[in-house]
Amino acid sequence: METINWGIIGLGDIAQKFSEGFAETDNAKLLAVASTNYEKLSKFKKKFFIDDKYLFNNYDQILNCKDVDIIYIALPNSLHHEWVIKAIKNKKNVLVEKPATLNLLEAQDIQKNLNGTNLFFGEAFMYRYYPQLNLILENIKNNEIGNLISMKSFFGLNLLTKKKLIFFNKKKKINIEDRKFNKKLGGGCILDLGCYTSSLSLLVGSIIKKNNLQNLKLTKIKKEIGETGVDIDAFGELNFFNGFKSEIHASFKNHLGHSSVIIGEKGSIIINNPWFNGQSLIKVKGKSDRILDFDKKKNIYSYQIKKISKNLSDGIFYPNFPAMNLNETLLNMKILDQWSNEPK
Repeated sequence: METINWGIIGLGDIAQKFSEGFAETDNAKLLAVASTNYEKLSKFKKKFFIDDKYLFNNYDQILNCKDVDIIYIALPNSLHHEWVIKAIKNKKNVLVEKPATLNLLEAQDIQKNLNGTNLFFGEAFMYRYYPQLNLILENIKNNEIGNLISMKSFFGLNLLTKKKLIFFNKKKKINIEDRKFNKKLGGGCILDLGCYTSSLSLLVGSIIKKNNLQNLKLTKIKKEIGETGVDIDAFGELNFFNGFKSEIHASFKNHLGHSSVIIGEKGSIIINNPWFNGQSLIKVKGKSDRILDFDKKKNIYSYQIKKISKNLSDGIFYPNFPAMNLNETLLNMKILDQWSNEPK
């Protein structure tokens, strides 16, 4: 079996978690890493047994490394577009952390640069690679819960307060350098968490027969802007061409949980944590509830690494359904643009 060699640009927390997934794949190797932080380079070298010649303190150097087949870009949101374009120009396959860009214009520029290249491009919504999701989609396609009516998708964490006493909360001091709260770095709950809810809504909407995703509209937008100028709570409703609707809600202020609920004429599917391979419950009128559960011991990023590596070995330069393809990235960025920029 061919082994695909991966390189990583940016060695923050997400890169650390992603890299641990290589231990559970048999067709991929973490070969090279790049960071401007010597301490992070040293840490990755020791933990993942990376050869000195594949440690780079300059991002351009890793792009020039001929031994690297694909680059995973795990930089702050504001740097995604720049380094995706540079990777493409260096003829590197690319997986970029979500959101792929800050706005639709940047995503369209990536599309333009990819045309005619035969290079793989993927946006790292790792939940799209989980076995659980395929099984959920199969149940929907098999009409298990009937024709789809609506859904709700929430992703919210309370990052602004902490419990001081039993009945009182204390406001946390916000670090403006934290990418989540820094506008220049692409911060805000919409880009950081809301992108999950909109992308799952697009996926579910796409399997409804004769549904035209290009005609969907985002309505009922509500937002709260925090002290650093980024959105800290945001709600909207996606209205699809055939009447299907999806409520989407993201927050840095409220602990909304991670659940998504898909409602059909005969029942519903409750996904307790779609982003991290959580348990799902299928409720159908007149039938016993069914639980869909999967082994939580496996690294959640390993599914993504293994599938993309197989694609590259097979000469397939696009993500397979239900993974996020370029057209979905463009459509999702269009939604996120409107959600972020429309007055509250």
